[in-house]
Amino acid sequence: MSDVATLSHPISALKGVGPALSEKLARLGVSVVADLLFHLPHRYQDRTHITPIGHLRSGREAVIEGEVTASEVVVGRRRSLLVRMKDDTGIVSLRFFHFGQAQTSQFARGIRVRCFGEARAGSTGLELYHPEYQLVGRHDAPIEEQLTPIYPTTEGLPQPRLRALMGQALEIFDTTPSALPDLIPAPLRSRFALPALHDALHYIHRPPPEAPLEQLIEGTHPMVSRLALEEMLAHQLSLRQVRRRIQQDAAPALGSGASLNARFLAGLPFALTSAQHRVLNEINGDLQRALPMLRLVQGDVGSGKTVVAAMAMLGAVAHGYQAALMAPTELLAEQHYRTLKQWFEPLGLTVDWLAGRLKGKSRLDAKARLADGTAHVAVGTHALFQEDVAFHRLGLAVIDEQHRFGVHQRLALREKGEAVGITPHQLVMTATPIPRTLAMSAYADLDVSVIDELPPGRTPVKTVVVPDERRNEIIDRIENACAEGRQAYWVCTLIEESDALQSQAAESTLERLTEHLPGLAIGLVHGRMKAADKAAVMAAFKDGELDLLVATTVIEVGVDVPNASLMIIENPERLGLAQLHQLRGRVGRGSVESFCVLLYHPPLSGSARERLGVMRDTNDGFRIAEKDLELRGPGEVLGTRQTGLIGMKVADLTRDRGLLDSVRACADAVVDNETVSEALIQRWVGREANRYGQV
Repeated sequence: MSDVATLSHPISALKGVGPALSEKLARLGVSVVADLLFHLPHRYQDRTHITPIGHLRSGREAVIEGEVTASEVVVGRRRSLLVRMKDDTGIVSLRFFHFGQAQTSQFARGIRVRCFGEARAGSTGLELYHPEYQLVGRHDAPIEEQLTPIYPTTEGLPQPRLRALMGQALEIFDTTPSALPDLIPAPLRSRFALPALHDALHYIHRPPPEAPLEQLIEGTHPMVSRLALEEMLAHQLSLRQVRRRIQQDAAPALGSGASLNARFLAGLPFALTSAQHRVLNEINGDLQRALPMLRLVQGDVGSGKTVVAAMAMLGAVAHGYQAALMAPTELLAEQHYRTLKQWFEPLGLTVDWLAGRLKGKSRLDAKARLADGTAHVAVGTHALFQEDVAFHRLGLAVIDEQHRFGVHQRLALREKGEAVGITPHQLVMTATPIPRTLAMSAYADLDVSVIDELPPGRTPVKTVVVPDERRNEIIDRIENACAEGRQAYWVCTLIEESDALQSQAAESTLERLTEHLPGLAIGLVHGRMKAADKAAVMAAFKDGELDLLVATTVIEVGVDVPNASLMIIENPERLGLAQLHQLRGRVGRGSVESFCVLLYHPPLSGSARERLGVMRDTNDGFRIAEKDLELRGPGEVLGTRQTGLIGMKVADLTRDRGLLDSVRACADAVVDNETVSEALIQRWVGREANRYGQV
């Protein structure tokens, strides 16, 4: 080992690491020596004892030792080197398909060999294919004292080389433990019975023979949990840092806007639920402070989030500020635009629309109204935060379906207000219920409100699970429903994430249904259509001009047609629970009894059967979200935009949900210690911290 190598040095400071090996290690996220210590094994081999040859079992890995009795090059379907060896209990063969003359000459009769590999049934009985081996004397080569770690690796970087490098890193750590300090203060380690960092890393990289392998591999061992907690703490602190940085700026203190809100409520054909009133009070409490609001509103499909957002926007407008609502798709943004225009124009307010398809003079005019303040409310897609868009006085930014955007995209809207010296309040909404585990981790920079009550008169959607061989029965059911004046959806899904293939599936389905249902007006919506064409079809469906809408999952969010009471989802086994729940939420939006038919293609896998069973048994979005997290993990539930959480090195938000309370308590204790907080963030989040809002 180099005399000058330290944990903070580039990995090239270690013995034997040149440019080529440095490049391979970089692929594993290892750039400095300390990174090696956090590159953890994904399994272990037990090489701590020698297994008698006679005790070998097919499919089991083992260390064996014996004497070579014969070796020969066998020419068959594949040329191989076959070595026979024995001990006092039995005989076994070693077989090598890739070998040279030097290797052939090593295995002379009478030579003693120790090797490690997996025994498998072969043409000569039990055989070890390409085992690791060494030639040994009678009294040398001590057996391994610890379990042997197997690390995630990359092409051209064999396990023995990686283990040797890890040995160098551990030796440096032993010599200078202060170079990688224990950043969780001793009182907290004592309070939560956390092992020291040095002990945890040593145990994980060099477990003793009696270590519980299953716990280590599954990540439930206290030594692994110690690292998982620290990593989750770093992510939590990083998001809290975002919050603190934003709230260092002043935001406009907005009163309730009571007069405007009263006029708005008087025009609604329904009364707000107690849950909506409670969440509005929480929002108004934030808006009345001169600190930027950072609040997430969760509500199941149909719980009335849009009305709550609208009233928050009126609070901004009532005090001379603008409000903006950003949605992830043009279809959803246009629906919000139509709804807000219908609600706000009778109050004398101007609502403007800005999306990618708005071109030429229309776009220029809309931008001009936003810049001079003529437009009170702006609705659009990510086009709202493009560089050429300026606001006159943006006081509130509302982001719908937050999980579709990255944190940095959400914060980009903030800059639109800051450009004129105002830090706008932020309200983010999601109709995808987020399990408490994820909400506490992914949105630690936000206060969370939950609309946990549906408006009165909503009838729960009845869900049935039906094999696709009963397709004709389902088509008859659609005909009957439409004959009674109802409308229906038929949703097409494919395994491939391809707009082109999904569109083809939807077009083929349209042809078949048109043939079987000649008396119905049937429309088509898919992802490859122009936004204007999609909007026109959706408007026709909403106005009752179409009986049946064939669609891809593009209708997942935002489509509100109260007269639609029947949905067929084809191949539902290919979708996650959250997406199925969102699709199902397009029906049951009126007072009539509604149905969702999950038309699956048998046979179903065990997990698919479990998912569809959950959909059949419950309409509770939060229960569905918890099950989705359990089945698919946080990456799928949150969506790929939340990359910081998905890229955790050690922690698993599903497995480690039990650590969340401890993580929050630790964050509360160290958040004001900037030195410790920053060191934790750099250790675990590093460059990813930029994704958490350093925009």
